Amino acid sequence: MNNLITYDQAYDLANILIKKATKEELAECARLLALNLAHHQVKHGEIAVIDTLTLLRSFECTEEHLNVLMEGMLNLIGVLVNVCGGVGQSKH
Repeated sequence: MNNLITYDQAYDLANILIKKATKEELAECARLLALNLAHHQVKHGEIAVIDTLTLLRSFECTEEHLNVLMEGMLNLIGVLVNVCGGVGQSKH
């Protein structure tokens, strides 16, 4: 897991980027994340939605659970930054 940023910090940063994004930018992020998921499914097999929901709804904070949550947030942040620009950039 990335020790330079906590999950709460990553979650907050993702929320900041989401609030700054336009509807079109968010749609592009969704398309890119869907392609990333499809690529993983083709290479490694289907990810059952029920497994993901179970993990998200779990109250157990295992290392695996935290790693999945953190990697998900970092993926989201990466796509948002690439599509929308950096945190400090203003839109014109």
